[in-house]
This record gives sequence, structure tokens and C-alpha cells, in this order.
Amino acid sequence: MTTEADTAGVRVPPPLIFLGFLLTGYGLGQWLGPESLGLDVTLRRGIAFVLVIGGLLIDGVAAANLRRSGTSPEPWRPTTALVQTGLFALCRNPIYLGFTVTYVGFAVAMDSAIALGLILPCLIVLDRFVVAREEAYLLRRFGDDYRQYQQKVRRWL
Repeated sequence: MTTEADTAGVRVPPPLIFLGFLLTGYGLGQWLGPESLGLDVTLRRGIAFVLVIGGLLIDGVAAANLRRSGTSPEPWRPTTALVQTGLFALCRNPIYLGFTVTYVGFAVAMDSAIALGLILPCLIVLDRFVVAREEAYLLRRFGDDYRQYQQKVRRWL
């Protein structure tokens, strides 16, 4: 049985945080009336497609890197390895970076300026309630190795 001490203690799955903000932004936009990014439909769809696919690719590559290293990408499960290779050599949170790119792609696809604007509050919530817990957990779990990794690799880009 896994105890909370064995995990980062993340209470809400990060994809649900992103989805909640995205749907809230879209809903507010529908409720408040037409708001648009002002992009041509074809251009908007092209940008959205590239961003969504790009974000999903980042997520897939990073999650595969974690699994190859024998650890789980889910922050509510124990971390068994400190992964510092692949995308994790460039960014400490590549999965959240991928989620962010995907979110922006969907906000563009929905032509929702409000949803796009809510990415910043979304990232603040993610930082305070997910990333901060994960980093504290990884410091407890890996100590100086994680401290050195933090000094060497940026949190985002």
C-alpha cells in the first residue's frame, strides 16, 4: 500500500486542472458574448493543429522517458527514479510544458480569448498545488541529486 509520504501528495490530476481552466474560459466566453482571437479560420485551425499535436508529442515523449526509466508519470504514484535524460535534460516539467502547449492549441481552436487568457492563472495553480508539492517530494526522496538537477535544469524553458 502506498502512503502519502511515498508520493508528492498531488490531490487533483494536472490534466483536470488544465481542462477545468480551459472549459471555464470557453464557458465564460460563451456566456459573456462573442469574443474572438481575430484570426482567419484557416490560420486559426492550422495554428491549433500544430500546437495540439506538438503538445501531445511532448507529453508522449516525456511520459515514455519516465516509463523507460522505471517510474510512473502520474504525480500521485511513487517516483522510483530521478530522470535527467531526454526532455528532462532540457526542462524539469516537460509534461506540464506539453499540457500548456496543448491547452493553448485548444484555446486557439475554440477561438476563445478568455480561455487563452486563463492559461496564466492555470499555471499559477499548477505551480502552487502540483509543482511545489512534487519538488518538495523529490527533494525528500533524492536529496542532493535533485538539488543539483534543479541547479542544472530550468523548471520550464
